[in-house]
Amino acid sequence: MTPILRTVADLRALARGWKAKGETIGVVPTMGALHEGHLSLARRARKECDRVITTIFVNPKQFNNPDDLKKYPRSEDADARLLATVPVDVIFAPPVDQVYPDGFITTVSMAGVAQPLEGHMRPGHFDGVATVVTKLFGMSLADRGYFGQKDWQQLQVVLRLVRDLNVPVEVVGCETIREADGLAMSSRNIRLTAAGRAKAPVLYAAITAAATDIRSGHADRMAIREAAETMRKAGFERVEYIELRDAETLMPSDDPRRPRRMLAAAWIDGVRLIDNIPV
Repeated sequence: MTPILRTVADLRALARGWKAKGETIGVVPTMGALHEGHLSLARRARKECDRVITTIFVNPKQFNNPDDLKKYPRSEDADARLLATVPVDVIFAPPVDQVYPDGFITTVSMAGVAQPLEGHMRPGHFDGVATVVTKLFGMSLADRGYFGQKDWQQLQVVLRLVRDLNVPVEVVGCETIREADGLAMSSRNIRLTAAGRAKAPVLYAAITAAATDIRSGHADRMAIREAAETMRKAGFERVEYIELRDAETLMPSDDPRRPRRMLAAAWIDGVRLIDNIPV
């Protein structure tokens, strides 16, 4: 079984030993409830680094809804069995007081790319992400950090974070892993009922159709409106946003010469799903 470390001191001692031998370290930050998407990140890290650390930490600072934090799935034993198949070198699964000890008062707060979309819908979320990622990079002495493109805005936040703060970590964005019907893999998917799961792939299908229409010359707003209507008819309770944004800055963009991304968030079956695709 993959060793599981609980303290920063133990992780730091292990990482220092690897560094002393000139070995490179890849870190895969997760909140557990692992699936094939997470494993694809760990496999990429395994190919590119001498040592791989997967972190499992349900970060309370990135939840603005206490009920969502309470409901977030936790399955450490199953996660460890999955990671043993990669395999990773170590799992770092600290208790909250190792990450945020008594008296902790520091927050990494970001503007710009962290403000729209998820930043607007979930105030404080990206401050929590930026703070914990900064800490995990420091704790693990990582050379590379691996993140999925499914959380596109989060990936842009982390890229900006390391650039702005001169953090000596290469951030690697990895392709979204999807189920056979197109649904982006997510730890939240296990909360869907059978009926909700059957309807959930409409999110990806709708934004893919909208992106195809836009590439064909259709008006952006019209294509997006049709995508939202398709999702509502399929049974989505609420479409929070479908937006076409500059892929790097996440600002509104009607310039097809720059890379753009269509990002969406919607509720079905009481579960909030997000997805994105290039346009």
